[in-house]
Amino acid sequence: MEASVTNGQGSNSAAVRHFNERVVLAALRRLGEASKAELARHVNLTQNAAGQIVRDLERQNLVCIKGKRTGLRGQPATLLRLDPKGAYSIGIKLGRRTLDSLLVDFAGEVLRSRRHEHDFPHPDAALATIGNDIAALRREIPPEARRRLAGVGLAMPYNLGSWRRELDISPEMAAAWNNFDLASRLRAALDLPIFVENDGNAVAVAELFQGHGRELDDFAVIFIGTAIGGGIVLGGAYRRGATGNAGDVGLMPVPPSRLATAPQPSRPNDILLTRASVSALIRHLRQNGVPVVTSHDLEDAIANHPGLVSEWLEDCADALVDPLLSIASLLDLQAIVIDGNLPRSLIEWLVERLRALLAARVPEMRQPPALRIGTAGPNAAAIGAAILPLHSNYSPDQERLFGQ
Repeated sequence: MEASVTNGQGSNSAAVRHFNERVVLAALRRLGEASKAELARHVNLTQNAAGQIVRDLERQNLVCIKGKRTGLRGQPATLLRLDPKGAYSIGIKLGRRTLDSLLVDFAGEVLRSRRHEHDFPHPDAALATIGNDIAALRREIPPEARRRLAGVGLAMPYNLGSWRRELDISPEMAAAWNNFDLASRLRAALDLPIFVENDGNAVAVAELFQGHGRELDDFAVIFIGTAIGGGIVLGGAYRRGATGNAGDVGLMPVPPSRLATAPQPSRPNDILLTRASVSALIRHLRQNGVPVVTSHDLEDAIANHPGLVSEWLEDCADALVDPLLSIASLLDLQAIVIDGNLPRSLIEWLVERLRALLAARVPEMRQPPALRIGTAGPNAAAIGAAILPLHSNYSPDQERLFGQ
């Protein structure tokens, strides 16, 4: 009986220690760097307990010393960070116009990246490109460290073949994607764990661990890409929702666009992605005689046709106001982060315009939501995808994450 009790206590002690190690790793991933005392306060452990956990993690090559914090009174504090060589991860972001692949280290730093432009590829072509990228990125990991590859994160829009009218998708391509399970095909082809997430949620993951989430606990992210999506962070954790679609602002109802180039809705209201998306900008340019096929074409068009771009920006901002006010009213957030696959100057203009419109239309006794510009830019979803395996494998609550 005594042996049984002792073994149970030992097992429980090991489980608690393992859980606390993951709590510390998750805290460091979000904080970026911290002293032992700061870590202890953040995770609600004694300094002695935090110190022992840090020593164990250092022996596992998961935590390392970054340096000393100087300029303050007293002894300089030793700063800790995630050890970049502790693990590696591959992130894939599949979109309707681009495919991005990244290799990151345990600290989330991008080591290698690959980008492919396409005009909505066939599923088999996308699968082949992803497979080739994963093979190439695996070779970039030092041979002695390849066993530390935590897995592959895949960020992609759910229902890739949907919204044909709004995104100009052919019936053939819509049917091909709606009958194709990319995640299952990848899992069958690879000897690696695959973590799949909505691309809007992946942007929120990137912002949570490497951007504004290092100082905010409650915020939403809006990302303007080929379509428009988003994610929600509450209480310092990103929220997937019942079906993984929390934060999917693209389907929020808005009034029809006043641009003559916008397709007319079949119902009294339209949806946000018809107006506030890169697809809407490209459609506006093309129907005004400006050819846009590649990203370079879009960059040239933005530089050479500021009048057309301004028309779309005004319509985009007007479409966003009511959804942003609704999000702020419902969730009581610290901020809403705006990012996108657009030049930084356009994101900055859009945010300034939104601040003015929100201030003019905010309800009585409320302040307009604080807006911030995202930190990751066009790579946000791919970075978030790459963080998924790292966070899942080294998170205290990994069983709740990513539908795994």
